[in-house]
Amino acid sequence: MSNSPLQQLHALGQSIWLDYIHTDLMSSGELQTLIERDALQGMTSNPAIFEQAIAKSDAYDERIRDLVKAKPDLDANGLFVELALIDIAAAADILKPVWANSRGDDGMVSLEVNPELAHDRDGTIAEALSLHARLDRPNVMIKVPGTKAGVEAFEELTSKGVSVNVTLLFSVERYREIAAAYIRGLSRRLAAGQDVSAIGSVASFFISRVDSAVDAELESMTGTATHPMKSTIAVANAKVAWGHYQNLFGGSAWAPLAEAGALPQRLLWASTGTKNPDLPLTHYIDTLIGADTVNTVPPATLDAYREAGEPAATLDQGVEEASRAVASLSSLGINLNAITDTLEAQGISSFQDAFTRLLAAIDSKRSALS
Repeated sequence: MSNSPLQQLHALGQSIWLDYIHTDLMSSGELQTLIERDALQGMTSNPAIFEQAIAKSDAYDERIRDLVKAKPDLDANGLFVELALIDIAAAADILKPVWANSRGDDGMVSLEVNPELAHDRDGTIAEALSLHARLDRPNVMIKVPGTKAGVEAFEELTSKGVSVNVTLLFSVERYREIAAAYIRGLSRRLAAGQDVSAIGSVASFFISRVDSAVDAELESMTGTATHPMKSTIAVANAKVAWGHYQNLFGGSAWAPLAEAGALPQRLLWASTGTKNPDLPLTHYIDTLIGADTVNTVPPATLDAYREAGEPAATLDQGVEEASRAVASLSSLGINLNAITDTLEAQGISSFQDAFTRLLAAIDSKRSALS
């Protein structure tokens, strides 16, 4: 399988992570197969993924029953944390050889803090530190949403040596804030004489939801569903962010950290499953292939790329054109900043809703199983 499309992506310097988790993935050996066959380099999870895994299958029922017997005072959130820690630890252990063979920023598994803490700096820090300590594995990232409070929490966590996946990034400006916070957090560690070489971080920049929102605005503003800019702005927005990545991590502020062994915070393309049925499933892989980036994909997209992917470096193509395309939106009466602000709020709300449903399902299962 050395010439498979997914293996070729790895050879081009892009890491593919799986945007999915389920206990069966680890226990069946499927995760190990994905690593060996497809050069899978990591995994991400979020509240919606855990809702699908725990609430909508019976695979966790025995574990819930055992936890209720062993720890009867646990509430639904406490039960979820215990279940999630088991899965994340199992996945991290399987992926640890990948981490050991990387620079120290692949082979990672991400676990998100409670989405109710999205605007709570101190609460986010406390929960992230607790999850980090309980998992106690070098190849685990704690996921923090890229809200204003999340930017502050991320800097503090980085300064404390926690590897963080900053999620729900839609705007280039918020991405720049996150990248600057990473540099500040590492600089604080370095100034305190602490190691900066054992920290990995990614900035999860969301893709498809931007196209869905902008396409709706294009149709509303122009009266046509076939505007030439349709389904192009999400990739253009990502390329603008990538240009800033190159400047930030190639500049003078980064140089002393690089000399101390620090790893740059890679851009991770998230929400890469297509929502426009006119686009191929592999669209948001094909258009964003570049070295030192990550693409986290749902299982269906991974399968599609394995079968029909055509790897070629595309991220560095048309960067200036991408900037012009993003800038031209204002002339059409479209405010991209307003769109990305709305998408951030909607993303947080969506994860909060999924988490609420998950806890309700766990409560229901506890009653039925006890």
